Amino acid sequence: MDDEFNITYITLDGYVELDKYRYIYICIMFIVYILTIFCNVSILYTIWIHNDLHEPMYIFIAGLLVNSVFYSTIMYPKLLADFLSEKRTISYPTCLFQFFIYYSLSASDFLLLSTMAYDRYVSICKPLQYPTIMRKTTVIILLVLAWAAPACHMAAEVILRANMKLCHFNLSGIFCNNSIYSLFCVTPSSLTIFSFFALLNMGLLPFVFIIFTYTRILIITYRSSREVKNKAAQTCLPHIIVLISFCCLCAYDVITARLESDVPKTVRSIITLQAFLYYPLFNPVIYGLKMKEISKHLKKLFCQAKVI
Repeated sequence: MDDEFNITYITLDGYVELDKYRYIYICIMFIVYILTIFCNVSILYTIWIHNDLHEPMYIFIAGLLVNSVFYSTIMYPKLLADFLSEKRTISYPTCLFQFFIYYSLSASDFLLLSTMAYDRYVSICKPLQYPTIMRKTTVIILLVLAWAAPACHMAAEVILRANMKLCHFNLSGIFCNNSIYSLFCVTPSSLTIFSFFALLNMGLLPFVFIIFTYTRILIITYRSSREVKNKAAQTCLPHIIVLISFCCLCAYDVITARLESDVPKTVRSIITLQAFLYYPLFNPVIYGLKMKEISKHLKKLFCQAKVI
């Protein structure tokens, strides 16, 4: 392999016994990909066509589902191609693009979960002020910020990293997440500080805000009537389940970057696949089953499809 190839391409070295289980992997990933797109698009379509679902809570849920569709559409084809290929490589620009998509959408999910927590807080704790606070303009601004802020930050980080010198050309993962840090010869301290503030602003602070918000909801509902408690349980529980699932993936992503050599390759590959397999599919399943209004409309939709 010549120097030009080494500079341009990165080898993905995170696959385990791919030759032995190649077609099993392909079948599983393809089926999950189709299910992910189908489930997410079904709920998006349901929210789109029913006016009673044009409320802030459901619009923010739709934002999460759009992220899942976009993420799956960008990431799955490359993964399936790698399963079929004998040489699993990726060009460095494409690697940076994967890095950009993965973290900008992850940060966007965190911000959307924060807006959903705030929406539930206002709805349950300040019901009389809800129409005034959660106006259409406010919802649009929150959605734009949830998508634009992470994209702008990650674009800046990718541009800064694009011209950095590479000393290593093998990634221990199956796609380009924060394992790309191991490729660089030296990471400037300014870029490290920049990344830390990104983690603080788009990860830690939203997480603290979510915890604070749901704690306030819990305290207020504990003192309220049974009706308020039931409303809080029905609307908040799906968000909390999705939040816990998402935080587990984020924690894994950070931990493996710090303990890369200490995590067995098989374990790392299996857990990394969860980012593809269950999280984009997990959201629509939880919201489709646990959100009463969405579930009701989905049942009608599929019952009509069966009749036709």
